[in-house]
Amino acid sequence: MTVAPEAPILFFDSGVGGLSILAPVRDMLPTAPIIYAADSAGFPYGTKSEAEIAARVPALLGRLVERYRPRLAVIACNTASTIALAAVRAALDIPVVGTVPAIKPAALLSKSRVFGVLGTDATVRQPYVDRLAAEHGADCTVLRHGSAALVQLAEAKLRGEPLDPQVARAALAGLTTQPGGERMDMVVLACTHFPLVEAELAAAAPHPMGFVHGGDGIARRIAFLTQGQDWPAAPAHGTAVFTRLDDQQQRLRPALARYGLDQTEQL
Repeated sequence: MTVAPEAPILFFDSGVGGLSILAPVRDMLPTAPIIYAADSAGFPYGTKSEAEIAARVPALLGRLVERYRPRLAVIACNTASTIALAAVRAALDIPVVGTVPAIKPAALLSKSRVFGVLGTDATVRQPYVDRLAAEHGADCTVLRHGSAALVQLAEAKLRGEPLDPQVARAALAGLTTQPGGERMDMVVLACTHFPLVEAELAAAAPHPMGFVHGGDGIARRIAFLTQGQDWPAAPAHGTAVFTRLDDQQQRLRPALARYGLDQTEQL
């Protein structure tokens, strides 16, 4: 199937977390047209039920694909991916790339054989995480903690607001205070919002630890799936699409522009 050069890549998240996936894709495919969709009316996903997310995400992505005709869709959200990825793939006739916790690289990198999975409450309780931990970290102690406050911290950071360092400290303490937590040397950032506050997490860490997430791997996957396709000769405009566009989203404009998203629309 021939793909028009102007056909965009569609990124989807509840908020701005997916920008941590967009950044490495921009580096790899610098002229790719981008539609970045944030479900601001449904934000945050991490505190919602599985049933809510399973109903909401495929319906929204269907509307977005109908409007923007992307060549590929990226669910740039761990919570939505672990719950709704199969349903979205069944509903759409384009490739769909999901975002899953980077448990395999954490297990490969951990020297102490204790690592943490820091995500949303909805993500860390998913059976998908159980399977990844059993498959890749069977000889490890895998600690989990969900932090809704850290999601809000990332959104606030991109709006340019002052940040409370206690939020990052409390999120890490949710892992380090568990049995074996004092030996934890790697943390999986299992929410796409969390790489945006990796510096704050590193500053709050009680001892040196590494942080891993899936952005680079997803960028490589997208490059593979689109190889041989045509792209515009020069960087295209990027558009941020919100399901609710109010003052909070307007305050994101300078940060969005840094990621090449210089236009804003409401779905």
